[in-house]
Amino acid sequence: MLIAMILIFLIGYLLIALEHPIKVNKAGIALMTGTVLWVIYTYGAPHFIPKASGEDFDLYVNAIPGLKDLPFIQQCLHFVVDQQVVHSIGEIAETLIFLIGAMVTVELIDTHGGFQFITNRIKTTHKRRLLFTIAAITFFMSAVLDNLTTSIVMCMLIQKIIGDPKDRWLFGSIIIIAANSGGAWSPIGDVTTIMLWVKGNISTAATIPHLFLPSLVSAVIPTVIVSRFLHGKVTPPEKADDDPEDSLLIDSLKRSEKLAILILGILCLLFVPVFKTVTHLPPFLGILMGVGFLWIFTEIMYRRTPMKEDVKLRLAKVINRIDGATLMFFLGILLAVDALRYSGVLGDFSVWLDKSIGDVYAVNLIIGAFSAIVDNVPLVAGSMGMYPIATEAMVATAADPAYMANFVQDGIFWQFLAYCAGVGGSMLIIGSASGVVVMGLEKINFIWYMKRITWVALLGYLGGAAVYILQNLILGV
Repeated sequence: MLIAMILIFLIGYLLIALEHPIKVNKAGIALMTGTVLWVIYTYGAPHFIPKASGEDFDLYVNAIPGLKDLPFIQQCLHFVVDQQVVHSIGEIAETLIFLIGAMVTVELIDTHGGFQFITNRIKTTHKRRLLFTIAAITFFMSAVLDNLTTSIVMCMLIQKIIGDPKDRWLFGSIIIIAANSGGAWSPIGDVTTIMLWVKGNISTAATIPHLFLPSLVSAVIPTVIVSRFLHGKVTPPEKADDDPEDSLLIDSLKRSEKLAILILGILCLLFVPVFKTVTHLPPFLGILMGVGFLWIFTEIMYRRTPMKEDVKLRLAKVINRIDGATLMFFLGILLAVDALRYSGVLGDFSVWLDKSIGDVYAVNLIIGAFSAIVDNVPLVAGSMGMYPIATEAMVATAADPAYMANFVQDGIFWQFLAYCAGVGGSMLIIGSASGVVVMGLEKINFIWYMKRITWVALLGYLGGAAVYILQNLILGV
């Protein structure tokens, strides 16, 4: 069963990579792969569960009256359907709802002309200068927001500045790399760093100074290399490509109204990490609160602004513009990864790394490379489950105190894990949430990215890793 699941995942992965030659939408392939893996996992649950989820299974059976009297196969089926599937869908829904909220917010800003205040201030038309400008904005913005939201915002931005789709692919690739690198050095910049931060594995005071320079290097190296592929000036998009409905709306709005939409939209996005920190509730609730606020604000604004009803782009209309195929692709990929996680294959891989290698730098570098293939969230979750945060007592009584010291709060293992899991996903376009979103928004070819960008992202990944290792081994910081 396990071999069959791995083979189906690899076949699905290959078909996604070959989306353009076979002319089958990657979203359909991802959904088929994810659901088939769950079917196989359910049939093999009596074999998988005792090994991979034995403790959780025992707690579930003991907590449900009458379940102990059922045959073991029935117990497993109930556990998969009522516990694991529900838990998996809950986690995936948090991500998808957050993605929908962020996309709606950005689309609302765009359709109301908010991004014109930014695009009009980017005066350079030189491709190389523009690339460095976009990379810098993305790098720092993703540390404050998160790499997923930042990627959406920046993709919408380059669509307003750059007309050539092939140039946008290069810019979009750098957005992926810069967003992932920028998210790695901030506790709120990436899902994995948020996980490590919330659980107490890393702290803000130690993470930022230790990971800023490695993350910066991992973004600068690819940007410099890709800039060599660009020559001349940017060709702006043709105005004929603009939606006439959008143009009428933008022309009807006052400058102050456009600026208000931009400022409020950005504040709603910035509000999400604050909401998470203060309430400890999932980020998707914060983004939904922001969407609700923008909805109310635009309704009041339209009531006060004299214009025809068919020109108004109320939020209900904006929602219809969201790319459903990207959401379905995201859903399918996460379903597939969760099926593999519950089967125990990811946990076995982590244990194998620990036993076979045992060096915290090498283990994390491999985890980072593997995160380009499999979602980094279960990889980090598996690592957190396998290695508890070491206390002073654990270090003092350990057979190898120096090795155990790597696992204390803000220890080398946790910091380097935050870097590797965040930055490593840039090596393949479906290796990170930002990559999946940019792939959907810009229709970037998987094979093109692998040929043109993978080796560039790898150099940046290894360059930043080398900086972090040198900081610890030579400089002691």
